[in-house]
Amino acid sequence: MEQLRTIGRELAMGSQGGWGQSKEFLDLVKSIGEARSKAEEDRIISRELEHLKRRLADPDVQRRKMKELLLRLVYAEMLGHDASFGHIHAVKMTHDESLPLKRTGYLAVALFLDERHDLVILVVNTIQKDLRSDNYLIVCAALTAACRLIGEEAIPAVLPQVVELLAHPKEAVRKKAVMALHRFYQRSPSSVSHLVSNFRKRLCDNDPGVMGATLFPLYDLILEDPNSYKDLVVSFVNILKQVAERRLPTSYDYHQMPAPFIQIKLLKILAVLGSGDKQASGHMYTVLGDIFRKGDTASNIGNAILYECICCISSIFPNPKMLDAAAETTSKFLKSDSHNLKYMGIDALGRLIKINPDIAEEHQLLVIDCLEDPDDTLKRKTFELLYKMTKSTNVEVIVDRMIEYMINITDHHYKTEIASRCVELAEQFAPSNQWFIQTMNKVFEHAGDLVNIRVAHNLMRLIAEGFGEEDEGADSQLRSSAVDSYLRIVGEPKLPSSFLQIICWVLGEYGTADGKYSASYIVGKLYDVAEGHPTDDTVRAYAISAILKIFAFEIALGRKMDMLPECQSLLDELSASHSTDLQQRAYELQALLGLDKQAVESVMPSDASCEDIEIDRNLSFLNGYVQQAFENGAAPYIPESERSGAISVSNYRAQDQQETSAHALRFEAYELPKPSLPLAASQVSISTPNTDLVPVPEPSHYKEGNQMSRSQPSGDSLSGEFGVKLRLDGVNKKWGRPTYSSSSTPPSSTSSQQATNGGSGSEVGRSTSSQARESSYGSKRQQGTEVSAEKQRLAASLFGSSAAKADRRGQAGRKTAKESPSTEKVAIANATPQPAKEQVIPSAPPPDLLDLGEPVSSNPPSADPFTQLEGLLGPASASPVLSDAPASSTSKTPDLMSIFSDDVQTGVTGGTTEPSLGVNVVAAKKGPSLQDALQKDVAARQVGVTPTGNNPILFKDLLG
Repeated sequence: MEQLRTIGRELAMGSQGGWGQSKEFLDLVKSIGEARSKAEEDRIISRELEHLKRRLADPDVQRRKMKELLLRLVYAEMLGHDASFGHIHAVKMTHDESLPLKRTGYLAVALFLDERHDLVILVVNTIQKDLRSDNYLIVCAALTAACRLIGEEAIPAVLPQVVELLAHPKEAVRKKAVMALHRFYQRSPSSVSHLVSNFRKRLCDNDPGVMGATLFPLYDLILEDPNSYKDLVVSFVNILKQVAERRLPTSYDYHQMPAPFIQIKLLKILAVLGSGDKQASGHMYTVLGDIFRKGDTASNIGNAILYECICCISSIFPNPKMLDAAAETTSKFLKSDSHNLKYMGIDALGRLIKINPDIAEEHQLLVIDCLEDPDDTLKRKTFELLYKMTKSTNVEVIVDRMIEYMINITDHHYKTEIASRCVELAEQFAPSNQWFIQTMNKVFEHAGDLVNIRVAHNLMRLIAEGFGEEDEGADSQLRSSAVDSYLRIVGEPKLPSSFLQIICWVLGEYGTADGKYSASYIVGKLYDVAEGHPTDDTVRAYAISAILKIFAFEIALGRKMDMLPECQSLLDELSASHSTDLQQRAYELQALLGLDKQAVESVMPSDASCEDIEIDRNLSFLNGYVQQAFENGAAPYIPESERSGAISVSNYRAQDQQETSAHALRFEAYELPKPSLPLAASQVSISTPNTDLVPVPEPSHYKEGNQMSRSQPSGDSLSGEFGVKLRLDGVNKKWGRPTYSSSSTPPSSTSSQQATNGGSGSEVGRSTSSQARESSYGSKRQQGTEVSAEKQRLAASLFGSSAAKADRRGQAGRKTAKESPSTEKVAIANATPQPAKEQVIPSAPPPDLLDLGEPVSSNPPSADPFTQLEGLLGPASASPVLSDAPASSTSKTPDLMSIFSDDVQTGVTGGTTEPSLGVNVVAAKKGPSLQDALQKDVAARQVGVTPTGNNPILFKDLLG
C-alpha cells in the first residue's frame, strides 16, 4: 500500500511534465491511503470508476484531461479492479502526435492489455510506424510496448525494424532493441534463431548498459547449448575483471558496489560455462579470488555477490584455494545474527559438501543451532542440508529428526516432501531391516495418505522376502516383530488407508505363523478393521482377503475353526454389496469354507506370496479353440495397439443413431431441398405395402444376387429424377473419417449392421478420448535449554568423527533395491505357429471405402456402399421405408446386387423410420448384353465407384 501511495503521488505531482496533477487525483490517492479496510477501499475505487465512465463518455474531454483520466484508470487496475471500459481510449492515445500523450498511451496499453487481447491488433500498426520515428523517445516507447504486446504471430511484422535499431546511434534505443529481441526469443525461439549472432556483436558495445542487457539473452542461449559459447569465456572474464576493478562509470554503482547486477549475471554465465571444464575454469580462478578479497559483507548487495561467487565455485572445476575461500565466506554467513544470511550460509554449505563433505564437519554446531532455530524457513533449509549429507552412520538420527518435525507441521505439501525424503533415506541407508520396518511404520502412521503406494508394496515385499539369506530364523523373527507392532497399532483411530492395507496383509499372511496368537484373535482384529471403515472398499477388501487366508491356513493344518457370528453377518452384508469386488471376495470365502484339506492347500498355499509365477502371455492353451472359431468364420482379433482405443460395433451403431460423435467432425452432407418431380410415362410408386420389403434370410450376397427380384435405383437414375447429381470430379480426399475395417465379418452381425456415411457397420470408430490410469510415532520430545555437551553429542551423531568414514551399508544392508528373481519371473511360452489366415491383421492405413477395385474377402460385406453414397445426397434422394414398417426391418442388410435387378426396389431400409414419400421413379432396365453392363459401369463411375478395368461387370470382383 505504501508503494502504491508513492507511485500515485509521483504520478500526480508532476512526473508527467508538470501539468498532469489535479486535486481530484490527489484526493483519490489520499482517500485510498487512509482507508481502514479492504471493503472501504473497494467502495472508493468503485465510485471512482463510475465517475471515470461518465467522464470518458463525454466527447469533449480535453487531451490533457484524458491523460489524467487514463492515469487514474491505471491506478484503479493496479488495485485489482476492472477498468476495461477505458482500454480503447488508451489505444487511441497511442496514435496521438504529442510525445507525452503517446508515452502515456503506450504505458497504459502495456499495463491494460497482453498479447492475446483483441485490441492488440490495433496497436501493432502504430508500433511499426513509431519504430521508424526520428524521435528516439518515441522509438523507446514503442520498443517497450512491443516487449509486452507483440505475440508470436506478430513478431515477423516488427522483427526487421527491431534488428535495424540495433545499430541506432542512441544507446537507449540499442538497449531496448536487445531487450525486445530477447523477448521475441523467449516467445518464439525459431523466429529469431538466425539472429543470435547479433547478441555476440552487442556484447562489445561501447555502452555498458547495452552490454549488460546483452548478458540476459546470452545466458538463455548458453543454458541451451554451452559448448557453442565456450569461446566467450575469456571475454566474460575480462568484462567481469573490468567491472570488479571499477572501470565502469560511477552511475552504475549501487551501494558503493560497481555494477553488482552485471557481476551477478556474469557469475551465473561463468558457472554454466565452467561446469566440468577444467580449461575454462582455469581462466576464472583469478577474477573469482579478487572478488572474494574485495567482497563487502556490510551490505546486502555485497553479500549477494559473494553468495553468487560460492555458487559459481561449486559449479566449475574444483580448486582447493577457491573452496577454502568459499568455506570461509560460508562460515561468516552462518555466524551472522541475520536469518537471511544464515539461510544463505546453509544453502551455500549444501552446495559445497557435494564437492568436499568434510566442510560440514567444521560447521556442525552452527548447523545444529539452525536446526533448532524457531524460524521455520531456516529449519526447513537445514533439513535439506541434512538430507544431502546423510550416510549410513547418521541416517538414524537424521530420519528421526525429520519424522519428529513432520509430526508437528500442518503444511501437507511440505509434509509430503519430508515423508518422501524419509522413505528415500531409509531405503538407501537403512542399517537393518527391523529399523526400516519401524521407520516405515512411523511414516505411514503420520503421513500414510501422502506416501506413494509403491512404498507400501516395497514394505510388504521386504517382509515377505526377509533378509534374502538362508537364515529362516531371522526372517521369522522379522515377521513376528512386524505382527506384534501392527497388532499394537491397529486399534488406534484415524490410521491412513495405505497403512491399514499393509496391516491387513501382514496379519493375514503371518498373523498365526508362529503360534503366538490364535486364529480367532487375528480374525477378530481384522473384523474390527473392516467394520470400522465402512466407506473404504479397498481396506475392507484387504481385510476379507486376510480373513480368507487365516481360514485357509487353519483348514490346511487340519484344525477346525468356527466362523464368528459377527464375521458371518459381515459376509452376508458384503455378499449383497454394490461393489462386485467385495461380493466376489465374500463368496470366495464362503466357498473356501466348504473345501477339504487337499483342495485348500492347492488353492491357498502357505507362505507363497514370493513364489515364482509362470505366465503364458500368448495363452497357447486356447489355440485349438481359436482355430475352431476361425474355421466357423470368426473374425481375427485386432490388437489394442492397432485399434487405438476403438469402441464396440454396437456402441458405434447406437452413437450413430443419435449423433455421429460428440467430439468429432461431422461429414454428413447438408440436407437438400425437395424438388418437384417431373411426370414420367412409366411411374413406379415407392410407397408400397409392407409385404414388398423382402427380408434377407442369409448374408450371402451371391444368393441375394440370384434370388432377389427387385433392385434399388442407381445413384445416376436417382439424381436424374431429382435433378440433383453428386459431383465428385477433382475431389482427391476420401469421404468419412478414418476407421478400421475388417476384411471379414461374423455372419451373426451382418444382419444388424447399419450403413453410415463414410464408414460401414463393421468398421469401428476411433475413440475421441482415452482414459488415463493411475492412483503415532510417540509424543514430541521435550526440548529444554540444551547445554553444550548435548549439542556435542547430537553433532557427533549427525556428522561423526573423521575416522568413521567406512560405510556400513553392506553389513546389515537391506535389500530394498534388490533385483530378486522371486518377485515375479515371467516365462513366455512358445506359441504354436498359426496359419497365415489366423495371423493378426497388421496395422494399415484406413481403406478407401469408395474403391471397390481391390480384391476383397468372399465373406459378405456389412454395408451397401451405394446406400452410403445415397446418404450423402440427403434424405430427399434416398428411398425411405414405409411409415408402418416393422422395427426389426431397420437392421437388415441392404442388397448389394439390387442395382442389377430388372425392377425398381420398392423400399430401402434405413436407420430410422420416416413417413412415406409418394415419389415415382422410372424403372431401370437391365439386359444381359455387354452394352447394358457397360452402361451400369458408367452409372457407377458417376457416383464415385471405380470397378476394375478388366471386368466390366461391377460386382464380379466383390463376389469372387
